[in-house]
Amino acid sequence: MSRTDMPSAWDERSMLTTFLDYARATAVAKCEGLSDEGAARAPLSGSPLMTAGGVVSHLRWVEHWWIEVIFLGEEDRGPWTEDDPDREMRIGAELPLAQVVAEYEEQTARFRDIVAGHDLQAPAKRPVRDGTHVTLGWVLMHLIEETSRHNGHLDILRELVDGTTGS
Repeated sequence: MSRTDMPSAWDERSMLTTFLDYARATAVAKCEGLSDEGAARAPLSGSPLMTAGGVVSHLRWVEHWWIEVIFLGEEDRGPWTEDDPDREMRIGAELPLAQVVAEYEEQTARFRDIVAGHDLQAPAKRPVRDGTHVTLGWVLMHLIEETSRHNGHLDILRELVDGTTGS
């Protein structure tokens, strides 16, 4: 995954997809060189779900929710349950980090193709909270916000786990 925030063109699609890919690549970069033990460590007091592996797993499943479930109207196959609504965070801490990152990258590559095949103004098949059918453009903007916010969490987690900063 290329890591640049400079789009190849200045149209809305190019800017949205470039920034989303940049945020995705940043999440992956935050995990480079991190051990499985480090990725499973929850260094924040009172936040046992906040692990680097858990955050990347969460990002993977958040994209599933917004692209496949909300936008395309497909079946929710996320790992969460009523009894464990944060299960994707736990799974990410239990699996090898390389597997979590690879699954995230494979899925985002598939989503790039889905996004390329739809108009940004296309409405989602399923409504969100208030019954609104958001557009694909809105979904992309939301994923940029969500991924970027969690990149801040990854910054903090990584520094607390092994002192690594930057990326």
